[in-house]
Amino acid sequence: MADPAGAADPAGAADLVVPAVTEWTMEMTDAADLRPAPLPGVEMTFTLARRPSADVNRALYAAVGARVCWTDRFPWTHADWRAWVERPELSTWLALAEGTVAGFFEIEAQPGGDTEVCLVGLTPPFVGRGCGGYLVEQCARRAWRRGTLWAAGAGPASRVWLRTSSLDHPNALANYRRRGFRVAAESTAPKPVPDPRIAPWPLPHDPRGPAARRAEEELIP
Repeated sequence: MADPAGAADPAGAADLVVPAVTEWTMEMTDAADLRPAPLPGVEMTFTLARRPSADVNRALYAAVGARVCWTDRFPWTHADWRAWVERPELSTWLALAEGTVAGFFEIEAQPGGDTEVCLVGLTPPFVGRGCGGYLVEQCARRAWRRGTLWAAGAGPASRVWLRTSSLDHPNALANYRRRGFRVAAESTAPKPVPDPRIAPWPLPHDPRGPAARRAEEELIP
């Protein structure tokens, strides 16, 4: 999914301005709208990170986001990460399969019943294996259970929402639609994007260029 806020290049080099990035706000306003996904080809289990860890979230952000241009948290310090994860309204969930981390998602309980899926995605070994739809389904199910399963005392969810963009995985928008999310808003504007190759951790390639995106063959069903 989209990493919404813009960020400066931490190395001081010029950002690449992508001239037309389309961003969609997607929402689900009734838990009954959630549609189940086919079971993946591997058994997946989900666990709530009951002890928040800035290091774990930062590592997962890098591992999952390398393929889909998650660059906006590059400038975050360790203190920034701690301030983000060590809040009762934020929950981090790990998806486990075959003895390792297959993906994760962050969910935030917001005022008025709004519940944002801040991040959701798979680690590289599980992309293209039929896990993406199931991951989004299980994420949405837990988002609807805010106030009981997590974020105790926050009250029930009345709306689950997320952002995605044309920089995200090419099948992301369709995946969210199949799970029952609908487009609530759409906008297109230029966006400066720092080069992922200068990240504070190694990333496999720069996913912003058309050639790199065409080369991506592993689609999330």
